[in-house]
Amino acid sequence: MKSTPSQVKILSIDIGGSHIKATILNKKGELKMDYDKVVTPAPASPENVIKSIKSLVKDFPAYDKVSVGFPGYVKNGVIKTAPNLDTKLWAGVDFSKKLGEALGKPTQVVNDADMQGLGVVSGKGLEMVVTLGTGFGTALLLDGHLLPHLELAHHPIKDGSTTYDKYIGEKALEKEGREKWNKRMQKVFKVLKTVFNYDTLYIGGGNSDKLTFKLDKNMKIVTNADGIKGGSRLWTTDDENTTKRALSTPTK
Repeated sequence: MKSTPSQVKILSIDIGGSHIKATILNKKGELKMDYDKVVTPAPASPENVIKSIKSLVKDFPAYDKVSVGFPGYVKNGVIKTAPNLDTKLWAGVDFSKKLGEALGKPTQVVNDADMQGLGVVSGKGLEMVVTLGTGFGTALLLDGHLLPHLELAHHPIKDGSTTYDKYIGEKALEKEGREKWNKRMQKVFKVLKTVFNYDTLYIGGGNSDKLTFKLDKNMKIVTNADGIKGGSRLWTTDDENTTKRALSTPTK
């Protein structure tokens, strides 16, 4: 018996540098089970990541479609960069196709910050999402539409060579300590505000709770639970939801 659109269940997966998390969502983005997770394998090759995902979800309830948030630049399901997993292992891999074949379900793969953005934005104005984790993820949405993905993490913010990833990523936090890291985050937020003139900035990722300074009124902390809801919106048409999906990508 086929599922009706309202009954469709979506396996939503978040691949991170340290853990792979997953849950089942309904079409509204509501969690149908608690999160479960496994440690990201080392080396984090596509084959090893797929094995870890299959092991993670083997006892999950039935699902109809799969959504994946990936930590790197993704175009039409094909991985272009994977800085925190090893780009050499991933560049050119059609992960949407490979994982879809492994799980036997239609699968969409997008950048992890893009997926989180779909899950948290209001759909009004220019909204920006940043994720503070192993690296620095970013997404931009205009009236709920994803704009072409920018890998801002690789852009220099200091000395012409120190990227955002190196400046405020997990390793920088561990090396410099919270106080200095927070000063750096204040500088980064000032740059983002000046450059993007966003209406709202959403801040997610595992290190977002380590921010100690007062945020502007149009800046909000969001959780992974909020962000993973974007997994359902990858499969939502404009007619079904006010938050629209237009996975724009740069021209070749």
